[in-house]
Amino acid sequence: MKPLKTLLANAAMSNRKVVLSEGADPRVVQAALDARSQNVAEIVLVGAEAAIRAQLARLGGHDVDGTEIHDPTTSPLLEEYARAYCSQRKHKGVTFDEALAAARDPHIFAALMVKVGHADGTVGGATIPTADVVRTALQVIGTAPDARFVSSFFLMLFCADHHEKKGAHIFADAGLVVNPSAEELAQIACSSADSLTSLVSEVPRVAMLSFSTKGSAKHESVSKVVEATNIAKRNRPDLLIDGELQFDAAFVPDVASAKARHSPVAGDANVFVFPNLDSGNIGYKIAQRIGGAVAIGPILQGLAKPANDLSRGCSSEDILHLIAVTTAQAESNTPARPAAGAPQGGGSSAC
Repeated sequence: MKPLKTLLANAAMSNRKVVLSEGADPRVVQAALDARSQNVAEIVLVGAEAAIRAQLARLGGHDVDGTEIHDPTTSPLLEEYARAYCSQRKHKGVTFDEALAAARDPHIFAALMVKVGHADGTVGGATIPTADVVRTALQVIGTAPDARFVSSFFLMLFCADHHEKKGAHIFADAGLVVNPSAEELAQIACSSADSLTSLVSEVPRVAMLSFSTKGSAKHESVSKVVEATNIAKRNRPDLLIDGELQFDAAFVPDVASAKARHSPVAGDANVFVFPNLDSGNIGYKIAQRIGGAVAIGPILQGLAKPANDLSRGCSSEDILHLIAVTTAQAESNTPARPAAGAPQGGGSSAC
């Protein structure tokens, strides 16, 4: 099965609940309807109830089983969530009244719904910057016990006819950490490897990218990648990780045989760890815009519970895909609830 169809089908079997914090946005409402029609997840739409219902009516989905609407300004859960937020932020001197005001914000309300266990994950960012999404996730949900910080990646799907090597790949960090240290780069590598497995059930083969392959150039930025590779190997001897590698040596078998013949991942990598945000962000956009890859993300990793970011230029299909990713992350974090129904198809993407 193609990777995106696998992701959507697995989501349909998990019976997770995902909160969409921009519930009145027409793209979000369409994605919610698509998610329900394909049983990808139960959905909570957060926002002004009248506006959400107007969009549902316009799109022909008045009352959809498995879909809830929560207006933070009138929700009976508001005080409970305000108490949870106050407890979470008391070290910053937040009062209950301040927490009550904060909990009326749809993005904070959605994150609190996940924090207290009323939902499995949240998706937002169609109308606000990434920085606001990440800040809310960190303040409300927090980092996972084994994570020192939060990073991000894009799930890149090479499924078009012109792609010689088809399948799912991860580009990290392409959306969040600007200039990671060697230790941070090593954690990004290990987290990204685990993310690939949780999303598409494939064995990760991690390439630590550089402009040098196995000592072909000397520079402090190359040394950082070499150090990060050694740290990652030491911390996770169970993973296939190698570096430093140029992208062509990591991706093209013929180049790998010439530049890195004895590498366990060269020419066959599916997780690409970029040395900084400049290279990662540029690389994923080139692969998407010139190479025709499907780019899903930025996907956050290292949080205690899933919270993911949307591009402000996203489509309803992009949102659907990120809902499926969020359910997969929730599935890897906690045991599944009994499934509500069988898969109903794999979406409209060519992947």
